[in-house]
Amino acid sequence: MKRTLIALVAAIAPALASAAVTVKGSDTMVILAQRWAEEYMKQNSAKRVQVTGGGSGVGIAALINGTTDIANASRAMKDAEKAKVRERYNILPTETAVAKDGVAIYVNAANPVQQLTIEQLEKIYAGDVTNWEDVGGSDAPIVLYSRENSSGTYVFFKENVLKGADYAPSAQTLPGTAAVVNAVAKEKNGIGYGGAAYAKGVKEVKVVGPDGQGYTPSAENVASGKYPLSRPLFMYTRGKPSGEAKEFIDFCLSPAGQKIVTQVGYFPVK
Repeated sequence: MKRTLIALVAAIAPALASAAVTVKGSDTMVILAQRWAEEYMKQNSAKRVQVTGGGSGVGIAALINGTTDIANASRAMKDAEKAKVRERYNILPTETAVAKDGVAIYVNAANPVQQLTIEQLEKIYAGDVTNWEDVGGSDAPIVLYSRENSSGTYVFFKENVLKGADYAPSAQTLPGTAAVVNAVAKEKNGIGYGGAAYAKGVKEVKVVGPDGQGYTPSAENVASGKYPLSRPLFMYTRGKPSGEAKEFIDFCLSPAGQKIVTQVGYFPVK
């Protein structure tokens, strides 16, 4: 009997160990979420957190169809998406802001342009301005890089810069912020956008705020709201967070979790 019990425990132990909180979505947040998960599991050896990217839309779709516990999103859920959660589970999703971000505008390190207005960015990404000379740069064609339409950053930029209009057909869509940064770093006439934490090997152009001053997405400028492309980063759950999902989200919001936010290059909510 004792041997049978030991064998049973040995058989189910791997299954218990593999049970994990699943976190899926925003590519902007994936490095941050992975760092959170690593530290959380280090402090709680019996816990498991599985993090994958794919974009905010992918994470929200997974939340709706029940294949993730937490959806990471760099944009707010749409009313239609919330309605699908309610229709399927008879409960509304809960939104938890876990960090802040400034959507940075990347140009090649050799580009002489120092700042751009929202209007200039709108015209660039709509395809109405196609030469850097028209916005204070060299006489050279502007090469546009964008995120794919499942990206929350794509949606945020479309709503807040393009005012809901379509991107120029010439905009090259890339699967992740790291890919956008890499492309801009290699293309001297390139421009792209994405999370401030990814701006390595490229130049961040200042964005002009309502006061007429240009601002970078620094901690101070994002916290004060002076940087005009600031945004919260969210975790979504079906209903109020509970169980191990709540424990993980609580860790993300704890002083230790918010310290990781700063270390990664984003900005704390607390």
